Amino acid sequence: MHLTFVPLLEEERELYRRPRDFTRFKAYLRWTVDFETQRVKLPTVMMNPMARGHVADYLDALLALDAEAVGAAAMREAAPELDDVPGTFRVALVVCDDVAGGWTNRYACEYAQMACAPAPRCLEQFDWHGVVLWAGDPPTAGLVREAVLTTLYRVAYVHRHGPPQTLRDVLAQEGWVMAQAGCAGPTLDADDVEYTRYVLGPHLAATDMRTWIECLFGDAAGRTLGFTPQGLSPRAGLAVARHDARREATNRTPERC
Repeated sequence: MHLTFVPLLEEERELYRRPRDFTRFKAYLRWTVDFETQRVKLPTVMMNPMARGHVADYLDALLALDAEAVGAAAMREAAPELDDVPGTFRVALVVCDDVAGGWTNRYACEYAQMACAPAPRCLEQFDWHGVVLWAGDPPTAGLVREAVLTTLYRVAYVHRHGPPQTLRDVLAQEGWVMAQAGCAGPTLDADDVEYTRYVLGPHLAATDMRTWIECLFGDAAGRTLGFTPQGLSPRAGLAVARHDARREATNRTPERC
């Protein structure tokens, strides 16, 4: 796969310099959508065009730490893992609002990224990989790097294995992605790992969005969508997936003489 990093943060920040009214919304639509061809032009659909000042502040923080240089470096780091993936794509950082906006539900969006991650053949009409940064997370270089790597490694995994069909599949996918990216979290203590594994067991063959969100993201996330608590910590399923993938990778590493 041939990848090119495209800076978009300044343009995203410029949108929020406009008054928070319908004029801003129309500017966002013109920027994101080509109305002549009726196609999306940019990976900014999940942005909240009417976000309040906290998103502008978040963008300022990202620009101050030169997040796009970090993102471009992470893209280059991931590139060798995508050598077997066909196509030419652009990569960009996109800030989404999970703090005070009703535009998106973070967990539904993350579910879509994990469960519906498109193989390159499905991206022929849209040559972007949008790397989502959430305004509720700390704007750090480490966060940007992990977000870029997980986005791109997920593309590689889906190319080789196809989209996940069951909870078991998505746990394997996300565990590999997080281990490959060297993600620092999510984490659970040993007892919570075993408890979560016990709760997930009966659901591993599940194919529905509700069960996946409940199991991957935990009770607090499920409540935002009116789902049933399973007695799970935040991001419990993902923490187990990361734990198991890291353990498997360690066990595969040959001992040094």
